[in-house]
Amino acid sequence: MKHGKKYLDSKKLIDQAKLYDPEEAISLVKQTGKAKFDETVELSLRLSVDPRNADQQVRGTVVLPHGTGRVQRVLVFAKGEKADEAKAAGADYVGDADLVDKIRNENWFEFDVCVATPDMMGTVGRIGRILGPKGLMPNPKAGTVTTDVAKAVADIKAGKVEYRVDKTAIAHCPIGKVSFTEEQLLDNLNALMAAIVRAKPSAAKGVYLRSLYLSATMGPSIRLNTQKF
Repeated sequence: MKHGKKYLDSKKLIDQAKLYDPEEAISLVKQTGKAKFDETVELSLRLSVDPRNADQQVRGTVVLPHGTGRVQRVLVFAKGEKADEAKAAGADYVGDADLVDKIRNENWFEFDVCVATPDMMGTVGRIGRILGPKGLMPNPKAGTVTTDVAKAVADIKAGKVEYRVDKTAIAHCPIGKVSFTEEQLLDNLNALMAAIVRAKPSAAKGVYLRSLYLSATMGPSIRLNTQKF
């Protein structure tokens, strides 16, 4: 794979054989975010779990103290009083069957997160095959199927992120932007890692945190010392 000059220059700053402490890694990731846009800082991790087993899946959500730096557009499937609550909480789009038809017939996706009340899931299920592959299907485990739509919308707007291991036990999660201060990124990283450590399945064997990497969108990865978490 060929890389540009900025990437190669950034890579020279990183010792590939070293395990970096969080503070040092965050300082480096800010230095390596050299693109013309405000790059996202992402944590990539590998866990000692087997997601093929139901008792070893790791999935959850956490509200980052300083948000993600991205404005999330929230769509809420709800009716009546719950629809009013969603609007009051700041949801960008609120509706029921009308929004389902709009997504299905017009291929409309001007939103980033879907929330639904439990009674709407039968209707939303009609477009499950459309929302699912895009990671937009409301799910109770992600807190996006709930009767408390106001809290769900408020949490998402405040910077709630979801972590979920794939079939290879790897997960990726944003912790902010390169423009964040080092203190803000460290707070977000610690909050995310605390949630992931708490989510350790009792059936997991061996060292839970196998590897952790930080990187900016266009930058090289920096390996973290897992012992710090």
